[in-house]
Amino acid sequence: MKWKKYTIETTTEAEDFMSSMLMELGIEGIEIEDNVPLTKEDQADMFIDFLPELPPDEGISRVSFYLEDDGSDYGALLKQVKLGLEGLRDTVDVGSGTITSSETEDLDWINNWKQFFSSFTIGDILIKPTWEQPNPEDADKLMIEIDPGISFGTGKHETTQLCIRELDKYIRGNEGNPPAWEHPRVLDVGFGSGILSIVALKLGAGTVVGTDLDRDCLISVRDNMQVNRLAPELGAFYVGNLIDDEALQEKVGRESFEIVVANILADVIIPMAPVIPGLLKKGGVFITSGIIDFKEQEVRAAIEAAGLAVIEVNHQGEWVNITARRE
Repeated sequence: MKWKKYTIETTTEAEDFMSSMLMELGIEGIEIEDNVPLTKEDQADMFIDFLPELPPDEGISRVSFYLEDDGSDYGALLKQVKLGLEGLRDTVDVGSGTITSSETEDLDWINNWKQFFSSFTIGDILIKPTWEQPNPEDADKLMIEIDPGISFGTGKHETTQLCIRELDKYIRGNEGNPPAWEHPRVLDVGFGSGILSIVALKLGAGTVVGTDLDRDCLISVRDNMQVNRLAPELGAFYVGNLIDDEALQEKVGRESFEIVVANILADVIIPMAPVIPGLLKKGGVFITSGIIDFKEQEVRAAIEAAGLAVIEVNHQGEWVNITARRE
């Protein structure tokens, strides 16, 4: 489907007024572009740890809207937009108010990104998208099938790989680290697509519990558990904020886990750190990543201040894993 895109050059001061005016005219799908820096609260709600550097904010905003390019005559509507724009000049500085147009068309964003996600291995663990067939030479590998769908988590990011290596070390063990527990219970904070929960179960965890802020993740983890032939009763998944929701902390279970894993953001790990010791059994480990290298010391200090002993720090690229134990 093709669309006509109309962009109004205005000011950041006027962008909310402009959006309201367009919605009053029945126009939906409004897009705003500006260089206003995000607040810390906004950043905390995003699945990234740092933002690309933007040009300086000069108070300029571009407010765009889309009209279906089906041969309809939008002349009358565009005239209303121009009149509404001029009417706003008495209330707020709308800047130049110039309107430009271009054409665009729908892209299948949900599926087009799949070209960037292909099978890969971490040691003898094969992580494979559901739409690919495994290669014969991978027949002896521990296979994890993932379709992230609408949730975060293919396993390809460095932070996820750091967590997977640590889960392997502490669940299955290796030459230098025999497993400390038989079938440990694992808490996955910010489970997303469920990849770390599924890896933990495939490696030998007894059960997993997961929490996430996004309700859509419940769909993804359920589907991915099914694809990997894991019984639903092996995992319990909840929506909520583990940092300040004491009812959720009780629900997941205090002092119930040998392992807590959190592949989230440094700015979330820091306030969460005091909660973790109360969820771990004595001797249990906290495996965390999602930490950009320049925040390593800040996160480590928060983990140690919570009473956990840091036992490992690993790096991959510019990302950091910190693993700590409840003594």
